[in-house]
Amino acid sequence: MIKKHVASDMVSAEARLSDNIELLGSLLDQAIQEVEGQAAFAQIAAIRQAATKFHQTHDQSASLQLERLLAALTPAQTVCVVRALSYYKHLVNLAEDLYGQQLANSHAHTPVAGMLAHSICQLREDGVPVEVIQQFFADALVSPVLTAHPTEVQRKSVLDIERRIVELLAARMHMHAQAQLARNSLLLQGAVSALWQTRMLRFSKLTVVNEIENALTYYDSTFLHVIPELLQDLERDLETLMPTASEYRLPAFLRMGSWIGGDRDGNPFVDGSTLREAVRLQAVTVLRFYLDELAELKRELGVSTRLIAVDEAVMALAQASRDQSAHRMDEPYRLALNGVHDRLLVTAESLAAGCGWRIDDDVRALAYDSPEALLLPLQAIADSLRKHHGAALVYPRLGKLIKAIESFGFHLATVDIRQSSDVHEAVITELLQKAGYEFDYAGFNEDEKIGLLLEELKQPRLLFSPFQQYSELVHKEIGVLEAVREMRERFGCHAVRQYIISHTETLSDLLEVALLQREAGLLRGVWGSANIQLDLNIVPLFETIADLRDAPMIMGKWLSLLGIRHVIRNQGSEQEVMLGYSDSNKDGGFLTSNWELYKAEISLVELFQQAKVKLRLFHGRGGTVGRGGGPTYQAIMAQPQGTVDGQIRLTEQGEIIANKYADPVVGRQHLETLIAATLDASLFPADQLEPARRRAFESVMETLSATAMTSYRSLVYETPGFAEYFFNTTPIEEIAGLNLGSRPASRKSTRRIEDLRAIPWGFSWGQCRLLLPGWYGLGSAIDQYLQQAGSAKETRLALLREMLLGWPIFKTLINNVDMVLAKTDLIVARHYAHLLPDRSLREEIFSRIEHEHQLTTQVVNLLLGSSQRLASQPVLAKSIRDRLPYLDPLNHLQVEMIQRYRNGETDEKLKLAIPLTINGIAAGLRNTG
Repeated sequence: MIKKHVASDMVSAEARLSDNIELLGSLLDQAIQEVEGQAAFAQIAAIRQAATKFHQTHDQSASLQLERLLAALTPAQTVCVVRALSYYKHLVNLAEDLYGQQLANSHAHTPVAGMLAHSICQLREDGVPVEVIQQFFADALVSPVLTAHPTEVQRKSVLDIERRIVELLAARMHMHAQAQLARNSLLLQGAVSALWQTRMLRFSKLTVVNEIENALTYYDSTFLHVIPELLQDLERDLETLMPTASEYRLPAFLRMGSWIGGDRDGNPFVDGSTLREAVRLQAVTVLRFYLDELAELKRELGVSTRLIAVDEAVMALAQASRDQSAHRMDEPYRLALNGVHDRLLVTAESLAAGCGWRIDDDVRALAYDSPEALLLPLQAIADSLRKHHGAALVYPRLGKLIKAIESFGFHLATVDIRQSSDVHEAVITELLQKAGYEFDYAGFNEDEKIGLLLEELKQPRLLFSPFQQYSELVHKEIGVLEAVREMRERFGCHAVRQYIISHTETLSDLLEVALLQREAGLLRGVWGSANIQLDLNIVPLFETIADLRDAPMIMGKWLSLLGIRHVIRNQGSEQEVMLGYSDSNKDGGFLTSNWELYKAEISLVELFQQAKVKLRLFHGRGGTVGRGGGPTYQAIMAQPQGTVDGQIRLTEQGEIIANKYADPVVGRQHLETLIAATLDASLFPADQLEPARRRAFESVMETLSATAMTSYRSLVYETPGFAEYFFNTTPIEEIAGLNLGSRPASRKSTRRIEDLRAIPWGFSWGQCRLLLPGWYGLGSAIDQYLQQAGSAKETRLALLREMLLGWPIFKTLINNVDMVLAKTDLIVARHYAHLLPDRSLREEIFSRIEHEHQLTTQVVNLLLGSSQRLASQPVLAKSIRDRLPYLDPLNHLQVEMIQRYRNGETDEKLKLAIPLTINGIAAGLRNTG
């Protein structure tokens, strides 16, 4: 019966998806006709029809008709067409997101893997002991970390309108009366018209403060509401597994992180002032939320002592309140909450003065010195309500507020500090020279650096002197750490906790950060003493293939340092290590990156287990498959056994943040998936291979990886002229000029692939529809592995298929490539290749890419047993197929506009059209960042 109900819900959801897409499309058509006129609309409709016909029939005449239509457009008409096609994809995305919500609801009766309800059921069915569950959540940490990388192509104004459209569509599902539907249609028409009349692009580049403010909108719309509600509901679900236990209190294990305002790696605009502003704005956001919730609670909790008893603790709070109105003397909860509200207002003014807090002249309350102090009266109120028949009054708002304070404190999200190791070396070198040392620290070998740094860390005196003249770099770096100290003193230790070292290559890279912390007052005591206190956890980031291979050796040396155990013990007896998906992919290719990450994780887990130190891995994932993207649940479940162990941090980057968290319902689904994956990977790992079988699989992967990396690096780094090909045949230069974020697209002003950031590298390949970082090298690796087998080819193929069925990492890898291939189009990519004037170079490189694509397609088809892309994921396959007819015209127009722009045309409409196409293609591909 349940299965029939689910099937019926799915059919209903699919029908509603089609209806919503048709409705939104017609509303956009109306908006276009209203503003642009019938002729412009007819032109757009003709292009749309020709593109759809070509994709459905692959008719050459339809292709020629499409090209004629596009070639005839003036720059002004091009802008109009691009906006229409782009916004159509935006609207389709909204309808599909709502469809995803409905599918999740249809599975509520029969939860599937990836849903938190399914994980709870598994705990119950497997009879996991209560003590194990309690210990898991006591030690757990799940932390999404928002970053401001330059791939978010949508303006906040556009996102706000689209959020309103989703709300109206969701409300429409429950309407039956014609009058209601008619009103809803008018509201939708207004929202879609507003979308059409809203500028899609920014005119000026985002500042760091803009990025901070943009990120905070996701807290207002989603995180501040959803996280406490989710924790409340999970706590109630877990209580059903603990019938003999007393009332269970779920720890606040779901905590937000942020790099915005603290990530200095390659971003000259981030300094101590941006860090202070980031923490201040976060505090303002969370304090306003608490004050608003308290104001609502005062209105809601009018419980009278004439009817219900109240604890003495609450009566004492009421008597201490400034509010002693005769009209409310029998309503102690209201009086008590008034007092809490007053104290929190004073707290807000003391932490973030000048932010418009309205404090009455007669308020004499003292500020709370910590979030824990704020929790005490609220917990007393909750306890009193539960004791006196008011438990039902706790859940709607008070319980949610308590969970929010436990999760967000006064800081909202922990801001990570990040800087590149070479910057630290330069600062240490200058500090030593200005302190009177005559040697060149940067010229030391590694052993000499380690010896010097350890010796310096044992000294009580500082190298930095306020009476000495230093370079701007030294002042900036020390200034950031001084800002860290101030923010921690004001907002608590959770405000800033991690210092991430980009390009970690040696042990001295970690020790340099310890020494810099000492210079800013963040290290107390001397190295080797039992009472040493290091405020910021030092987190190495291993990014390149070589760095990943060296990671176990470097961390082994770190754990072996004399005195390091005192440091680790005083930071909770745990050590965080960050792994970079983006740069390892750009360095070694898709397959090798995944494999080296896997091996590094296994080696690190073994190392830390032997050292009896808790390891937490921080995954630097992006949106694209080439940067570690793809389905989150499958990615976490594909981690080697023992590597999750109840704790995970991972970055949420670019437009993926908007896709996941702009809507609170979708946001909750993603957060639940993160928790479910962490729980399942820790207690029910998918990788249950016998040791001998795992060794056999790993041996095959080692062989495949070596071939794939050779193939990839041969193309990208060893082919003369490849950089010229890349910079000419992708819109990388135009992306660099798009006002996406505050960070430059390259670390250095060169045209070397090595200096290009991994994010615009992947973004550019997506725009030209090659998506090369997500598949290149796999075809050569598997083809060569099979061809070299001779008569044993079928045996090797059978082994690969066994790996696909029984080994999560290989299954996830192949499935992700399958998805990337579904979005790849070599016909479109060839148009981009013609942007390179050098025909010989163009043909040489494109033919190699084409050959590798053919090999990759063949081996994926062979393994999956189907030539149809995404055969096992029909919903995703249909979504991609449906959006391709609207992507192709955008790609054609982008090539045409770039060609004209690079040839010297200066028409303002032309300059506008190019970034509009970038926006539209990104919306069509979705996971681009």
